Formats: sequence, structure tokens, C-alpha cells
Amino acid sequence: MTGLWVALATLALGSVIGVVRLRRDGKVRDTARADDRLATADLGADLGERATLVQFSTAFCQPCRATRRVLADVSGLVPGVAHVEIDAESRLDLVRRLDIMRTPTVLILDSAGNIVKKAAGQPRKADVLAALAGAVSHISSQNADEM
Repeated sequence: MTGLWVALATLALGSVIGVVRLRRDGKVRDTARADDRLATADLGADLGERATLVQFSTAFCQPCRATRRVLADVSGLVPGVAHVEIDAESRLDLVRRLDIMRTPTVLILDSAGNIVKKAAGQPRKADVLAALAGAVSHISSQNADEM
């Protein structure tokens, strides 16, 4: 009888963990640290005119391939948006500095290179487009404050 209770408890715990991960996976969130900034030297590519989508990937990551397609589509749809993919294994300095815990991780930068949003896991296209709208308005409101 004890074995049955252990099995039921294990199944319940596994189900709860699965549901939590499913709900959190790929959600675009505001970054906690607003002082993080990436420059052209960090990325190895130019920043986008309006925003930049930075994807941290690894060679054998299946969701990374799907994320690459989503971000390429979005950068093709929205003028002035660049997509930069970084191999997490070869850029461990950035991974540690930015606290990247899994791949794919997507960072959304405004035109100045400030990290505005972050998504761990495969984001949906609609979520990326909505986050981009926030990144573009973020830099617009900063420019208005400076005037």
C-alpha cells in the first residue's frame, strides 16, 4: 500500500512541475536588471536600427531551430529589427554575465542595446511582436524624456 502512495505522490508532483513549466516556457518577461546593455562588440554584429533580437542557442537544441525560424520571420516583418544568434557554448562569458540558464533564451534589445525583455524557452511569434512594440516604445519614451 505504501508503494501505491509513493507512486501517486510522484505522479502528482511530476504533473504539477510539468504544468508550471508549460505555462512559463517561452513567456516574454521584463528584465529585472535594467542596467544590462549589449554593444556591437558583445554581439559580434551590428545592433538593429529599431531593436535587436538576440538568441542564445546550442548546437543540438531542437527548440532553438524553431526559435530561429520565428525570430527570422519577425525580423523580416518588422523593419529595422536585427536577429543575432549566439552560440552559448562559445560565449560563456556572456552566458554568465547575463545569467542565461537554458537554451533557447531570447533577449530583446532596444536600439541603444538595453535589454528590455527576456524569454527562456521557445517564444511564440505573437509574444515576440508584442515585446518588440514595447522595446520600440521604450526607446521612444527615453528620447522624449531627454528633450
